[in-house]
Amino acid sequence: MLGRPAYINTGSAELPEDRSVSGMQATTSAVLDAATAAGIDWVDTARSYGRAEEFVGRWWRDSAERDPDFSAHAPTVSSKWGYAYVGDWDRDAAVHEVKEHSRAQFERQWRATRETLPHVHLYQVHSLTVDSPLFDDAELLEALADLRDAGVALGFTTSGPRQGETVDRAMDLDLDGRLFSAVQATWNLLETSVAPALARASRRELTVLVKESLANGRLVTQPPPALTAVAERHGVAPDAVALAAAAQQPFVDRVLLGPAGPGQLASNLAATDVSLTVDDLAELAGIAEPAERYWATRSALPWR
Repeated sequence: MLGRPAYINTGSAELPEDRSVSGMQATTSAVLDAATAAGIDWVDTARSYGRAEEFVGRWWRDSAERDPDFSAHAPTVSSKWGYAYVGDWDRDAAVHEVKEHSRAQFERQWRATRETLPHVHLYQVHSLTVDSPLFDDAELLEALADLRDAGVALGFTTSGPRQGETVDRAMDLDLDGRLFSAVQATWNLLETSVAPALARASRRELTVLVKESLANGRLVTQPPPALTAVAERHGVAPDAVALAAAAQQPFVDRVLLGPAGPGQLASNLAATDVSLTVDDLAELAGIAEPAERYWATRSALPWR
């Protein structure tokens, strides 16, 4: 959220007024300091998130200088390749990112990631789709397998109404062993269609990360009545309930957050004290949208 000056999010008004590179770097560091102090132990970024890898890398090095024992409790770091950021720090850019799943793009972006981040524990294909050229690109698959064999775990992220098909197809990729050990997909109270595929991935021991768990801010800025009602019963804000609902899905290992500042982070972390009942979850299940409608709405959201 903080690696570039604009993002697809209805709650982006919470971003800092100073969206200069230095301003966003400072906010990134403040959020990561607060996150690690609260016990968060995973940081997820991407080549296409503007200067996010650079910001995380700088925060890591600054933290290590301040704390000689930082490496002993440092978070897991995951990143992604496949999209390139082309927005040039312009909030009104006509195009902010461009996707390319090719061996050349992978090798180019992996070099940049390795130079920027001190540690990368998981490297993911960004926004894999069921019709991606990756599935039939033997040279790219070989290069990915080489990285896996060198000790870097591989994963993929996916979006869109056919997420489930993508998860199933990607799980079956085998190059002298399973290629991917993690999947990151969109699951939230409005978009639950990928759940059966993620359950299958979990049973096959892939790490399951959930992204966009607040539906790009929609569950915060436009909470459905059922979500508001459950939140009021638990004495928390809607974001805490939405995140708790994601965390309580039996197939989910990690729920990713995208706070614009320490205040949003604190509100999000109230989810750790929320235990939703069977009745709560049944009430919340009623707000899910058809996948096609959800993704059409998301596609229409502006960069802010």
